[in-house]
Amino acid sequence: MSMPDSYLQYPMRRYGMDHDLYSWSPLPQRQPVTWPGGARIALWITVALEWFPLNMKGVPFKPPGAMVTAYPDLRHYTLRDYGNRVGVYRVAQALAQHGIPATAAVNAAVAARYPSLMGHCGDWGWEVIANGLDMDHLHHAGLSREDEQQLVTRTLETLRQASGQPVRGWLSPAKSQSAATLELLAQAGLDYCCDWVNDDMPYRMSAAGRELVAMPHPCDIDDYTILINNHHTEDDFRDALIDQFNVLYRETDTQGGRVMAVSLHPWVIGQPYRIGALEQALEHIMRHKGVWAATGSQILDAWRVSAG
Repeated sequence: MSMPDSYLQYPMRRYGMDHDLYSWSPLPQRQPVTWPGGARIALWITVALEWFPLNMKGVPFKPPGAMVTAYPDLRHYTLRDYGNRVGVYRVAQALAQHGIPATAAVNAAVAARYPSLMGHCGDWGWEVIANGLDMDHLHHAGLSREDEQQLVTRTLETLRQASGQPVRGWLSPAKSQSAATLELLAQAGLDYCCDWVNDDMPYRMSAAGRELVAMPHPCDIDDYTILINNHHTEDDFRDALIDQFNVLYRETDTQGGRVMAVSLHPWVIGQPYRIGALEQALEHIMRHKGVWAATGSQILDAWRVSAG
């Protein structure tokens, strides 16, 4: 059976980029960025506040942290729940020691189930961004546009009401998108998205006739990836954060300001025997001159001013 001719035909076949979402822009060729106060590093800590349903469908795949054993998988469900009940408060204390404001990527279901936690996020000076409805409602090509739009709308309405914040940023559950996701986010008035991991700095995307900025939110400098997925030690996690910072800090000597983004999951790093690794890494980072700890929106706004 031969393939139909249409299989190899698509409108964006050309030399260079095969889409018009953003322009090709190698990082070393861009205008250097200057952070407020002449800072060298913009430190961006994101804390994932997630809810994993006990009866997960796992469509089209199970996201990182999903239930594992047969229903009811109370062992893993309650471990994830530990992050919102216990671990997040250790993380908040570790950040507060250095005056670091976090960006909380929140499932709408968390806002509904843990209203007091949303209040604490406000008290801590944390920015709230959207992390989808919950960890069992992924954005993917199998969704109709109408269904996906409803997910975006429900998520933003819930989080904006619960937090009292504009909610300018978006992180899809499991970083999963459909071909329509960016356009739907832009139409919803969001300013930045954290799903794409192909850069160390913010860059402009275009969707639905609006600018949507892709913020650097790596999946490898991440407590879940290092400690759970890769089975590394707590010392390895600490050392990875320090190594990441050292290289970025050195690059600022000649290449302008950099963003160091770190993704944390309280049910992982908030364990008593793990929190010390985060504390040690933060101590190393914050004793350097020129480190500006900021929220995602603060970094976005400063980048727009500097990058023009």
